[in-house]
Amino acid sequence: MKEQFGMKPGSKDIKLEILISGKELSELKRHSWQMVEAFSLDRRIEKYQGKRPIGLYSWDFDCILAVMKNALNDPTEYPEKNDSGYKALKTLFGQLQKEYRKFN
Repeated sequence: MKEQFGMKPGSKDIKLEILISGKELSELKRHSWQMVEAFSLDRRIEKYQGKRPIGLYSWDFDCILAVMKNALNDPTEYPEKNDSGYKALKTLFGQLQKEYRKFN
């Protein structure tokens, strides 16, 4: 989180509360290692249990959406588009894109 590094969100920064659970959360956690450089977002995702909404800022969405897009387009990650993991991540990707539009 930005707060841990002495950087605080500005007064105009919006934080959206999103509930992610089940297979969608499992698939997101599977790719969280790619978020390691994003202000400890990887650790936040790994610790997240999906019982309450998680607060995400626009920069969190930027990172998560980029990681998810790369995973969805990587045939070594998801060789079968009918795979339940692929479908769950794709569904979550669409939901997060929709939420991300609220920042604009």
